[in-house]
Amino acid sequence: MKLFYSQTSPFVRKCLVTAHELGLAPRLELEPAAAHPVNRDRSVVERNPLGKIPTLVTDAGAVFFDSRVICEYLNGLGDGHLLPTVAEARFAILTDQALADGLMDAAVLARYESTLRPEQLRWPDWTRGQMEKVSSALSDFERRAATWGDRMDLGVIALGCALGYLDFRYPEFAWRERSPSLGRWYGRFAARESMTETRPPAA
Repeated sequence: MKLFYSQTSPFVRKCLVTAHELGLAPRLELEPAAAHPVNRDRSVVERNPLGKIPTLVTDAGAVFFDSRVICEYLNGLGDGHLLPTVAEARFAILTDQALADGLMDAAVLARYESTLRPEQLRWPDWTRGQMEKVSSALSDFERRAATWGDRMDLGVIALGCALGYLDFRYPEFAWRERSPSLGRWYGRFAARESMTETRPPAA
């Protein structure tokens, strides 16, 4: 399988952590991609009309995107333990994944505003609104983190990658000060081999 990726993308990292947890990482051929919201990487666009990463090309030639689809595909290819089939438990995990993905989306959009948009066109209220989404998501996870124990599923994988992205791109945000239970949980989760093997290069 070929995965179009960037080492700094939290969405790509989510797929890589999933592959590691399922024992599928050796089957992934990593294809570096320069995905960009303006200057799109044509090698990705040829396979994914949105030009976004991660994009997965299977051994049979099928193309899957976005990260949620890829992770569910990998889970089915593996032993399936990262997403139960029982409806209530399944949708609770998918909802946690959606919240963590929303946190990542907001953090990435805020970074685009501060690094890609010309300075004279930047909109501080936009950045503030995105970071408020981040804070709201953290507050929700903080209320529940102490009950998770050694939980391992697609929801907490997405969250772990989201928190790793905050550490990587927003060290000044100091999210642990407001989310101590979440910080303790992440300290344990980030020590997993799947997380240490996929850490962004400057993290």
